[in-house]
Amino acid sequence: MNFIADLEEILGVSLITDPDITATYSKDQAIFAPSAPAAAVLLARSTEDISRALAFCASRNIPVVTRGAGSGLSGGANADSNSLVISLEKMNQIIEIDPANHLARVQAGVINIDLDNAVKEFGLAYLPDPASRDWSTLGGNVATNAGGMCCVKYGVTSHHVRALTVVLSTGQIVEFGKSTKKFVTTLDLMHLFIGSEGTLGIITEITLNLLPRPKSPATLVATFLNITQAAAASVDLLQYRPSMLEIIDQTTLEAVEKWHPLGFEVAGAILLMQLDENFELGEAAISTCQTHGMLDGIFSTEPSDTADLIRVRKLAYPALERLGATLLDDVAVPVTKIAEFVSLVQELSVQQNLTIGIFGHAGDGNMHPTIVHDHGDKEGEERAKFAFAEIVGIAQRLGGTASGEHGIGSIKRDFVRDEVSQPIVEIQRGIKKLLDPAGIMNPGKKLP
Repeated sequence: MNFIADLEEILGVSLITDPDITATYSKDQAIFAPSAPAAAVLLARSTEDISRALAFCASRNIPVVTRGAGSGLSGGANADSNSLVISLEKMNQIIEIDPANHLARVQAGVINIDLDNAVKEFGLAYLPDPASRDWSTLGGNVATNAGGMCCVKYGVTSHHVRALTVVLSTGQIVEFGKSTKKFVTTLDLMHLFIGSEGTLGIITEITLNLLPRPKSPATLVATFLNITQAAAASVDLLQYRPSMLEIIDQTTLEAVEKWHPLGFEVAGAILLMQLDENFELGEAAISTCQTHGMLDGIFSTEPSDTADLIRVRKLAYPALERLGATLLDDVAVPVTKIAEFVSLVQELSVQQNLTIGIFGHAGDGNMHPTIVHDHGDKEGEERAKFAFAEIVGIAQRLGGTASGEHGIGSIKRDFVRDEVSQPIVEIQRGIKKLLDPAGIMNPGKKLP
């Protein structure tokens, strides 16, 4: 592309242009999302690098895609052949840890788990825990408002962000929020960028909230005859303020048992709950499960038991992957609608002759139906894509949403209008036009 030499001169660095390499920076983990090797990749080293690059791209109308670790599941970081990909992987410094004020300031390329490990010595924790936390970046977590298993108690990423440094599409560097825990001086503009998936600007630095490190959790595992009983029990278990509350259906359990037998072969569904305080409530939690038809249950306060007891949840997705090509959905419904949602998805799996395993976060209604079809089966692939869309529709009709934590990206953009009103669409378009007048920031993503 003819812009590369000019941009290299401005930046004083070489861009990556080898298509074999740019291809690896041009897509995330969403297998059906379209992508093409980007024209070039910039390995940014500073906020100023990004500022100069965006000012240049805005003047030339060059599309820009921001990339963290590529762990996304919605096609939100996918490029095309005209794009400049700006990778933040080299911006990976923990700038400051302030134990007294319970905060950390980091560059956007810091890996989630690395921050949590770094604050351990102060008795603190960074608690948002997406399944990809061992390799996903905090900038990517903020851009998608990532969730995780602990969100039932501690909230999603947005609950832990105090301030952001953002480079706007024009190259202007702006700071949103404050390092203080409270801040209402301006409109809450910071939260516009949390979950915006790179469509409004590039987040380069983040000030994050830290919390006292919870003690090792106690764990409950309860089996039920069917998902209806398990889902009903999960609603009542919320009274104990669990730090984790997960549900797994029979299809997923059968896949796990075939791979690693764990003794769940007679269960129709299971619940996994953890408490990181008030362990004395374990007996009451078991009693609650019994009132909903629990077949068997165990509650352990021994830290050594935790990994064994939640192993089935860790194996859920890889066990389904072993059955064929998978398409992982991400929807959220009211917790009281989980049983109805699962029932409707199970009917869909029969109608479409597909294996659909269901697991997810029972504590907040964020479910992950995983559609399986044979590798290389094009007709099965089309049925899987149809089922993927139908699952989103089921969730929306039950008062839920198309995405709980993975984001809209490109694969769910067409579903947004089924969920939000036209005035909301127009407000979003107005914000986009104001912040990205040239329309260069991650075009074709997030917004309908």
